[in-house]
Amino acid sequence: MTNNISAWMKRHPLVAYFLLAYAISWAIQIPLALKAQGLSQAPIPFSIHYLAGYGPMLAAFIVTWLTGGIGSLRELLGRMLKWRVQPVWWLAAISPLALYVVVALVLRLIPGQALDLRMLGQVDFLPDIGLGALFLWLLTYGIGEETGWRGYALPRLQKNRSALLATFVLWVFWALWHLPAFFYLYNPAIVIGFLLGILAGAIVFTWLYNSTGGAS
Repeated sequence: MTNNISAWMKRHPLVAYFLLAYAISWAIQIPLALKAQGLSQAPIPFSIHYLAGYGPMLAAFIVTWLTGGIGSLRELLGRMLKWRVQPVWWLAAISPLALYVVVALVLRLIPGQALDLRMLGQVDFLPDIGLGALFLWLLTYGIGEETGWRGYALPRLQKNRSALLATFVLWVFWALWHLPAFFYLYNPAIVIGFLLGILAGAIVFTWLYNSTGGAS
């Protein structure tokens, strides 16, 4: 049975990856959506929402191992730990956070306009965790998601597509992956802005990934 699955995955690695990423993440998110919509009374804490972010990473690990063996898995893990890149790319990666800090400091000089930095620690479904929120985003939406989307899927999509076309294809799958969250977390009214936002993010992430030689 395992051999048959491995053989099928070797023929269709990207299909296997996307199916598995959706299956793992949606197994967590769909019960939350049903509960939020009043269709389930299961005692599920909404805090498990953050575990869904590891679906893409786990899918990447599983498909890589079953199709390429332990050597391919080591290669993927090695790229996750790649940090020796030119400083300019580190600056580009952290620029959104740096810009937020600069704006916050500037606004503090304007009476009545100061940003409350304590809001950084306020996240959905969890108590105020202060600067721990940054580590939460890094571990879930950063490592959990990006190991799959950019670490596994993007280089394979780019094998026979341009970087821009590969980015658009990945954007579609990345956007659809978020669908259950619109039934328990996101307001459907933001869908257009949300799609445009992650499209912009997908383009920037492809640019960073290719510019750093595949650091994921």
